[in-house]
Amino acid sequence: MTATTPTPGAPEKAAVRSMFDRIAPRYDLLNRVLSVGTDVRWRRRAVDFLEVGPEARILDLCTGTADLLVEALGRGPRSSGLGVDLSAAMLRRGAAKLRRRGLGGRARLVGGDGERLPVGDGRFDAALVAFGIRNVGDVKAALAEVHRALRPGGRFVVLEFSLPAGLFGRVYRLYFSRILPLVGGLVSGERSAYSYLPASVAGFPTPKEFGALMEGAGFVAVRWRHLSGGIACLHRGDKPR
Repeated sequence: MTATTPTPGAPEKAAVRSMFDRIAPRYDLLNRVLSVGTDVRWRRRAVDFLEVGPEARILDLCTGTADLLVEALGRGPRSSGLGVDLSAAMLRRGAAKLRRRGLGGRARLVGGDGERLPVGDGRFDAALVAFGIRNVGDVKAALAEVHRALRPGGRFVVLEFSLPAGLFGRVYRLYFSRILPLVGGLVSGERSAYSYLPASVAGFPTPKEFGALMEGAGFVAVRWRHLSGGIACLHRGDKPR
């Protein structure tokens, strides 16, 4: 593991920033290729699960190239959004994407740390994060920050990878740990980043454990559902009214 690749299970901020800055040019392409387009459907399901209103103020944590924020803003013509991410290279691509889709006037992207969000208390009606919470060093702190940023009654949805069980799980682990890093490394030139991915998923809490972390941060009505046979998982929780 190089000094600029995060440690799975305890990712360092500087290493996370450096890794995503390096893979930003091929990030969207590899998401489509490695998931065979399934990541697009997963993001749609995440926004479905959020049940966002037409005028919602939306926070997108670890926004990356803003795919999830674009999907969320597309559901409400009067909604607005803020995306936060450590990587300047990812944010530049996300800002260009928002402009191309005519959403630049309704969304703002800022550099920031999920453990110390650059926002005031109770500013948002809804919050999302896709495939980013496991890259935060202190998950409990990030959950507490999202809880703080939501208004009473606000909702938080998390989309994250998980590991399926059974025979399908064994086959998937072979792809995830062997083939994905190879393909990701060939396309991006950063094999260490795509070796970090399966290692970080393996060390992430199970859906039940993560649900308990959300409850510990103050979220209620916490629930989760598996996607694609357990390859990914959606979590949802509300801030009490």
